[in-house]
Amino acid sequence: MVVLITGAAGFIGSHLVDRYLADGSVVIGVDNLITGGEANLARARENDRFTFIHADVAVPWDGVIDELERRGTLPNLILHFASPASPIDYFEFPVATMMANSAGTHRCLDAAAHWNCRLLYASTSESYGDPLVHPQREDYWGNVNPVGPRACYDESKRFGEALTMTYVRSAGADARIIRIFNTYGPRMRPKDGRVVSTFIMQALQGEPLTIYGDGSQTRSFCYVDDLVEGIMRCAASDATRGRVVNLGNPEEYTIAQLAQIVSEILGVPLHVDNRPSREDDPTRRKPDIGVARELLGWEPKISCADGLRRTIEYFRGS
Repeated sequence: MVVLITGAAGFIGSHLVDRYLADGSVVIGVDNLITGGEANLARARENDRFTFIHADVAVPWDGVIDELERRGTLPNLILHFASPASPIDYFEFPVATMMANSAGTHRCLDAAAHWNCRLLYASTSESYGDPLVHPQREDYWGNVNPVGPRACYDESKRFGEALTMTYVRSAGADARIIRIFNTYGPRMRPKDGRVVSTFIMQALQGEPLTIYGDGSQTRSFCYVDDLVEGIMRCAASDATRGRVVNLGNPEEYTIAQLAQIVSEILGVPLHVDNRPSREDDPTRRKPDIGVARELLGWEPKISCADGLRRTIEYFRGS
């Protein structure tokens, strides 16, 4: 199989690259490297079944298509993961974020039609906004501020979902959508602004852990290996064509609980720096993964504590 992965140098994208290579696929990675890191692809570059193309998915794909057709390497599957995904990144690159999820999704869908291949669009739990339904199911439409500071990410992901489903309905595209809930693990950037990496780095450096608000807001944390397994099953499944599938760990923790767990694993006293709540920050987040269980036979296997230990070891060694 030949797999094209956009956002290949990113946190999740690079893990997908390695996993597909390990399973024997030919992998083409596309990334403009505004938030991804070339170091994430160091192992992949040692494999002659991997090709990297430095390109922005939001601009015309003529060069990408020409190069792959010249090589005779035509994808069977496109995984569209190209987008800044942490608040610190999409606040810094708001227009690029919107373009990756709008024009970039359009380019991916057109390329999939050109090559007659399958597509998986990586959306986000942020499509649900600050949900009024708990836990969140795929048939919930969300509670999103379309003009707030997070809209560059939330609404562009929602547009990408709408565009993908329009191609399914109007052009018969073999496409599916995943909504990814909070994911963590090795290759997260130390200063990416995500709560897991922030807490780990602050605790390792003996700093207070920054909590916005009173820490009662909840998240559900999925270790990256579990997520990758779910993505690959979803991409391979005929049953997910034209479907939306939540992928995440349904165990729910308050941010205050997460801070306590990180401190206990590291064996350091818990000190907290409480700051004002951030605008449009969701108060609760927990996936209903019934669809993934039914269609894919998938659910997370790695506990939050075990995943955090592995992630801490990564940060200690990096």
